Amino acid sequence: MTAPGDGRATVGVDIGGTKTRAAVVGPTGEVLASATAPTPAGGVAMLDVAAGLVERAVATAGVRVTAVGVGAAGVVDPAAGRVLAASDSFVDWVGTDLRGGLVDRTALPVTVANDVDAFLVGEATWGAVRGVRSAAGIALGTGVGGALWLDGALYRGAGAAGEIGHMPGFGDAVCTCGQRGHLETLASGRSVERRYAEAMAGAAVGAAEIEALARAGEPVAARVLAEAGHAVGSAVLVVAALLDVGHVVVGGGLAGAWDLLEPALLARLREAPPVSGHPVEVRRAALGADATVVGAAALAR
Repeated sequence: MTAPGDGRATVGVDIGGTKTRAAVVGPTGEVLASATAPTPAGGVAMLDVAAGLVERAVATAGVRVTAVGVGAAGVVDPAAGRVLAASDSFVDWVGTDLRGGLVDRTALPVTVANDVDAFLVGEATWGAVRGVRSAAGIALGTGVGGALWLDGALYRGAGAAGEIGHMPGFGDAVCTCGQRGHLETLASGRSVERRYAEAMAGAAVGAAEIEALARAGEPVAARVLAEAGHAVGSAVLVVAALLDVGHVVVGGGLAGAWDLLEPALLARLREAPPVSGHPVEVRRAALGADATVVGAAALAR
């Protein structure tokens, strides 16, 4: 095994809507040191914070690093290194030269990707689908993201492959993107909160509390989460039919309610198994909060 300080360590950065994290990752996926800060508003400020966290994490780890990988929220052009699209919660993020800005600030080679792409690379390299030839990744967070790992490599398409959260055919509710009936309107943390509030005459309850209520036997909370799991199961069936992938890994904050999501998800798979006859195995993500930084570091390697 290669020692962590032999120069093969890389830095992974996860730029999310609420916080940004940088981690120094060794050659076998071990996190050697990390630093976290709230994500500020504005592309320039976000780059400044990310670069500062890289510096702090490297200083703490005390090792030489060779490159930086970034998993960032939004649609990211890996060739041009720019942010092409993002939700309206990100101020002045679209158009940001993510790679060039971090190269200037860190003096290191920088590789950029969408945060869910990085999440799947982490799980495929050192996590729940390690050693699997082809898999899909689904991240259930504030929104719903997706990614594809095909024939042993990340598949990006034209830059936004795997964006399963914006797959239509899931009702008529308005999505955060402005269109209707996307998976995200049923299976994101924000949609779980919205649908619970609608059923309870406007009660504002967070996703974590809804999970607790469901575990305590509250029927509306249990139903909303079961419907989210059912919707994810339907999306898995579409991906399996189209790409014939045999594995799907599910992560993100809402996946913390896996015990409440999984029964309905698996029931949906049993209702309409792939016509190919090939079973689809759905696994919960194994790397937790480290998945995106570890995957971003793997991409940089």
